[in-house]
Amino acid sequence: MRQFLANISLVVRDYDEAIRYYTEVLGFELLEDTHLSTEKRWVRVRPRGSGDGCALLLARAASPEQTAAIGRQTGGRVFLFLHTDDFDRDYEVYRSRGVTFVSGPRDEAYGRVAVFADRYGNLWDLIGPDSYADASGSSSTSR
Repeated sequence: MRQFLANISLVVRDYDEAIRYYTEVLGFELLEDTHLSTEKRWVRVRPRGSGDGCALLLARAASPEQTAAIGRQTGGRVFLFLHTDDFDRDYEVYRSRGVTFVSGPRDEAYGRVAVFADRYGNLWDLIGPDSYADASGSSSTSR
């Protein structure tokens, strides 16, 4: 049996606002924007260079309960982990585009990391090579 995560749903206020943020600020690619009805769209974005990796499904809040969950889908914990091949480049690009970093950068056993809040308040780890750690968390060089 073969299984994989294809999409992670992320509740947002507005489709177009979210598309602009994730594509223009974070530099993600827009994979799909399909109108399903006058109120609902199927919108998927993912980091450039991630191949067939998991995408974010941008889901517009459609109820008061969903609106209340915007930015707090994980109760204030880091929600998503964005790995990069060049931490310093992406950290500086994001800062220049107004991304708010709430901690870091700092060196950890798994690489260099800084925590940022996206437009909605969701917390992300930006993780890159220090002594580069692969996605499994094992370091490829010794410290």
